[in-house]
Amino acid sequence: MHYAQLLLPDFSLILIGYLLCRHTALDRPVWQAAEGLVYYFLFPVLLFQSIVRTPLDLRAASSLMGAGLALSLAGIGLAYALPRLPGLAGRIEPRDHAASAQVAFRFNSFIGLALAERLSGAQGLQLIAVLIGVGVPLCNVAAVWPMARHAGRGFLGELARNPLIIATALGLATNLAGLAIPQWLTPTVTRIGSASIALGLMAAGAGMQLQSLARGKLLGAGVLAIRHLALPVVALLLARAFALGRPEALILLTFSALPTASSCYVLAARMGYNGPYVAALVTLSTLLGMASLPFALGVLGGF
Repeated sequence: MHYAQLLLPDFSLILIGYLLCRHTALDRPVWQAAEGLVYYFLFPVLLFQSIVRTPLDLRAASSLMGAGLALSLAGIGLAYALPRLPGLAGRIEPRDHAASAQVAFRFNSFIGLALAERLSGAQGLQLIAVLIGVGVPLCNVAAVWPMARHAGRGFLGELARNPLIIATALGLATNLAGLAIPQWLTPTVTRIGSASIALGLMAAGAGMQLQSLARGKLLGAGVLAIRHLALPVVALLLARAFALGRPEALILLTFSALPTASSCYVLAARMGYNGPYVAALVTLSTLLGMASLPFALGVLGGF
């Protein structure tokens, strides 16, 4: 299977967003409003629907959930440890590290959901939703913590206002309680979810910036190497350690190699950090995803 071809529709939307923002009247202020709509409403609705769509069998999904947790913890640990690694100690600016560590372990759920559905249909969506449900709260807590600590802001307050954490918590609670979205409301919710993927990918393209990469090259190389090289290898080892079946292993590898979350720079800027630098890393991560996803699914998947 040519995995790069599977990614083409998603990266085409990213490119369209980039071109519209740079070469038409639909400039940056327009896309900033679109980002807010996606981040605070459209995507939380999609995330909630993906989690509650199919009853979650915790016993059956426990191995995948365990592997997803271990993968996220590995990314967080590696990202936090970067300033202490040999050769990097004293060469990484602490505030830049606090803002950009999240690039190493957060993930672009828009691309993940779109790709999982293309790879494995409804089963793929359910499996990736399990990983998102496990990863979003943990990764968002880990992203907010160093920035809140350096900026002296309320950690719990930042978490309580995060729409992805709220949607995930509500989705898991609804699923485990045996509840479901009413049938009459399902078509509307489905259309909102579809809109969130397309608009979210285009907004990610509109926010791409490369000019800020001149600073913090060691830090940038470190977080991107974790995101696109180390985590796919860790995912392969975890798939074996947890004895995952072929569908679960495929989705775990997909999850491990996703570009970082496009909202990384939104979170960094909102908390008073260097948003353009984080945006540049998000841009490069989006481009590197064209290589890391075929590497994880094609090369590592063969093992």
